[in-house]
Amino acid sequence: MVLIGVLRYFVAKLMRSPSASPSPDPKLVKEGQVVIRARNLRINSQYIPAKAFKSRKVYYTNEENGLLHVPKEEAQKAQAAMFSDPNMAMDMMKKNLSMIVPQTLTFAWVNFFFSGFVAAKIPFPLTPRFRGMLQNGIDLSTVDVSYVSSRSWYFLNLFGLRGLFSLILGEENANDDAQKMMQMGGGFGGNPTMGLAAEKDNLDIIQHDWALPKMEHHAEEVLRKLLKK
Repeated sequence: MVLIGVLRYFVAKLMRSPSASPSPDPKLVKEGQVVIRARNLRINSQYIPAKAFKSRKVYYTNEENGLLHVPKEEAQKAQAAMFSDPNMAMDMMKKNLSMIVPQTLTFAWVNFFFSGFVAAKIPFPLTPRFRGMLQNGIDLSTVDVSYVSSRSWYFLNLFGLRGLFSLILGEENANDDAQKMMQMGGGFGGNPTMGLAAEKDNLDIIQHDWALPKMEHHAEEVLRKLLKK
């Protein structure tokens, strides 16, 4: 799987057109960072007072000059430009092919030749809840949970080799293209404008609930439990 991942990286690099990786547009990068900041505010809203949260919410969602406000005309233009660019569609298709085809062939090879095989053993005991994750393809309930089937070992390697690929191929790893697109585009396939509108809707509907007034009661409950022990 390591060799296939390295081969996939170089194949994707050869299939990538010269214009597929242009220098990032400062406007797109700025909009992507705004989405990330607004998302952090929404997730951590309970840790700031209601007044501070309200002022920040207005700063982001104000209909006149809010950072997340996108006029309808601009949103329609951005969406039309995304679907009308044939080069972008072709590059996305090449990336998907270079990722899906090798994974599908590798999984078919593992499933055909090693179905039902035990490939590894976890060096520490586990609860029976891990059986479905670690023993995919083995229909025996008497096998110890610490044994890993070949199919489960494939999926564990598939999602766990990113760090190794970063060491082998460097930080500019083709396997992290999806993650870079999510960070830069706010999770909408490289279109930050749609991310701005979606994050604005999420921030509009959130109800602020400050956690500090409840901390004293929560600390009292924790102390009582410790004293009972």
